[in-house]
Amino acid sequence: MTDASAIEVLERTAGYLRLRLPPALRHPAAGATIEQSLAALPGVQRVTLLSSEGRLAVRFDSRASSHAAIAVRLKSLLAELPQAETPAAAPASPAATPASSLVERVGEIREKLILAAPERFRPLVESATTEKAVTNFFNDIVAFYLIKVHWDLIVNRWIKDPVKYGNAWLTVFYLVFLLIRYRKT
Repeated sequence: MTDASAIEVLERTAGYLRLRLPPALRHPAAGATIEQSLAALPGVQRVTLLSSEGRLAVRFDSRASSHAAIAVRLKSLLAELPQAETPAAAPASPAATPASSLVERVGEIREKLILAAPERFRPLVESATTEKAVTNFFNDIVAFYLIKVHWDLIVNRWIKDPVKYGNAWLTVFYLVFLLIRYRKT
């Protein structure tokens, strides 16, 4: 059984309550029970549980329910919640987070691309798949897209009356400045 003092209040505003659940409650069976029980309270509009992170958000009508009513219901559930075979532990290191697993997966794909390339093209593939090269590529794509979208405005309006569209020109110059400054670093 989990102690109610292990539940941490992250945010508490009118009609909204966000909590962090302890690792012992971060499994699907407990999550489903918590969501169903809290959703049955009068005035509760939405219950969102991210069981892997242990975050519970409850949005409710403050005229029909209260923070105390939600806390009492949650506390009464603690004794009845199903137990996991092995409670989900909080991520101990950044290596256990989903973002780092994505980074690892991208690294694996990069290695496969390099190994799949013919021997004479491997240096080219290595340099083209660095983080900086990929970021530069997507920055260029965004810049070309913005030019394409605004081309008619640039040619038909902005060039003909640059004073009237001075803010648009300042924005363009600033974005070009940022793109160039990024490339130099």
